[in-house]
Amino acid sequence: MSLIWRWIINAAALLLVAYVVPGISVSGLGGALVAAAVLGLVNTIIRPLLVLLSLPLEILSLGLFTLVINAALFWFVGRLGLGLVVSNFGAAFL
Repeated sequence: MSLIWRWIINAAALLLVAYVVPGISVSGLGGALVAAAVLGLVNTIIRPLLVLLSLPLEILSLGLFTLVINAALFWFVGRLGLGLVVSNFGAAFL
């Protein structure tokens, strides 16, 4: 049950981000739910691999390179065309 609540909260957060940040848009509640599910899968599977591969940069930047990885993954999910549109990397980083 906790997973469903987390999924719904992430979809609501995507709707809020689309309202606040220019350059990010969501096609609706369905698009937000699909994008939240895919973003959760990407963060679960791909993000740890990228953090591990960029470990020297993580150490040099004291962990701040994780922000770049998160923005890149968010931008990637926006480029898939699943109801979430991220216009550029700057909007994803913001």
